[in-house]
This record gives sequence, C-alpha cells and structure tokens, in this order.
Amino acid sequence: IPVSTYKRQRRGGVGIRGMTTKEGDFVEHIFVATNHQYILFFTNRGKCYWLRVFEIPETGRSSRGRAIVNLLRLDPDERIAAFVPVREFRDDRFVFMVTRKGIVKKTNLSAFSRPISTGIIAINLHEDDELIDAKLTDGAQEIILVTKHGMSIRFDEGEIRSMGRTAYGVRGIRLRKGDSVVGMAIAKDNSTLLVVAENGYGKRTDISEYRLQSRGGIGIITMRTNQKTGSIVGVKSVSDGDEIILTSSSGMITRISVRDISVIGRATQGVRLMSLQNGETIVDVALFSPEGKDEEDKIKLRKIEEEELDEGEEE
Repeated sequence: IPVSTYKRQRRGGVGIRGMTTKEGDFVEHIFVATNHQYILFFTNRGKCYWLRVFEIPETGRSSRGRAIVNLLRLDPDERIAAFVPVREFRDDRFVFMVTRKGIVKKTNLSAFSRPISTGIIAINLHEDDELIDAKLTDGAQEIILVTKHGMSIRFDEGEIRSMGRTAYGVRGIRLRKGDSVVGMAIAKDNSTLLVVAENGYGKRTDISEYRLQSRGGIGIITMRTNQKTGSIVGVKSVSDGDEIILTSSSGMITRISVRDISVIGRATQGVRLMSLQNGETIVDVALFSPEGKDEEDKIKLRKIEEEELDEGEEE
C-alpha cells in the first residue's frame, strides 16, 4: 500500500482503516519498505525464501491482501516462522536463528542474497526439531531465550561464530525433560521482557533482572508456571508505547497497551491479561509497535544512541 494513502492526522483521532481482515485475523506487522527491498521468509523446516517488495501486489487500504502461500512455493507441511525485511545484504549484518530444542545459529546476511524459488537451507535441523524464530542483528546483541516451563537465558551474541547456511548450530540453552523453547528476544536498554502463558496470565520484567550468562546453560526462572497459568506461549521485548494482541484457541482477540501490564519480578506468576472460557487457551501473542520500524532501523538507532553516549562520556 503506498505510504501516501495514509495522510498525517492530528493525535487523538479515530484514524482510518489500514486493511480489511477476515474474521479471526488481525494485522501483526507494519513496516515501510521500498519496491526494491527484500523480505526474507524463514520456515519451521529451516528454509529461507525471499520476495522483492514489488512482487507483492499493490492494493488499496480496504483490500485483504494475498496469502503468503500464494506468493511462495512452500511445501505442504511448511509454515512461516519468521520474516526479516532487508535493504541490502551487508557483510556486517547477521541472521540469528533459534530452534524449538534450544539450538542457536548465526549466519552472515550476505549468505541469503541468492535464494531460489524453491527456497534455500537456512539451518539444518536435527530430528523432531524446528525453527521457531529468526532476527536480524549486527553481531553485537544480547539474546534472551525463553522456554515453555518458564526458564530463560541471556547471553552475548558474540559467543557464537558465524556459520554457513548448512550448519546445525550450537546449544543456546540446555533444556530439562519435556521443556522446549517458545521464543527469542533481543535485550534492549530501557525495555522490559513480556511473557504470556496459555491460560491468560502474563507479566513484564525489567531486562536488567536477566543477568548475562554463557550460552548453553540451564538459565534462570523468568515466570513461575503452574496449573493455573499453564505453559508460556509467547515472549516479546517491549516498550511502554507498544501494544500486544492476544489470540485465543476459539478465535477471540484482545488488544492491550503494554503500559497496562505490571512490571514485576522474575520469580512470580504474573497477572491475568485475558479471561478465557473453559478449555480455551492463548495460542498467539503478537507485538504491534506504532513506530513501524524494521530491524535495520532499530540497529541504526542503537548505533546512534551508543555513539551519543560515548561522546557524552568523553566530555
């Protein structure tokens, strides 16, 4: 959709419709791109596909758009696990990936500059494992992994060397029996870590409460899960201006301002975010940032802030 479609308005207005969605569907990601940018799509089977932005049909505000499966040649059992908007395939940018079984891998972004229509391997997977997330980094970030049973680990991305596309990766977190990784977040100053459990409970905790550790350990508690809360289903690094959208197994949707979620300690069970009916659970947690920045924008912003801090220290 052309950016010019959305005219600047005064704050406090009701806004205009961004797009039409089917019942039970909602907008999860918004970012500004040029026609010649790329979008890398990573699937649960560890493959990468890409589209140029101009290959996505341009539509009006009221259009529903097109399903990704109609634009990419996915296998029947493949689904999109993550996507990364890319302006250029720079050697100093990386794709950081994590699997359900706690394996992590970092690969130079330039390795994904020539995919084919049938997809290319982004990560080789062990039996019964799957890719669950991929993020763009500058090689100097701190990564947080969270498991469904409430464990977490924060480690320096620099611990992990860059690997080729066909490598399996290395251990990011050691899992206890029956546990699995549900998500990954990049630790950012002045942000909080949001975790949401399947029975509608959730909380925010200051990033500073997650001490830096070496990769491959068991980690520390991020939320006390029990029969009341259920297992953790989502994790996001959030700021006060963000909003989250929770979707239940029956298709009910709740949109919540991050400001309305309490900031509390790690070893707690959280507060109720969404009331559920008997047998109903939270199945999806989406983050909506009104800023609309992509990962490249966020990396550049972090670089500027770091440079300003350095200059201030010199004075």
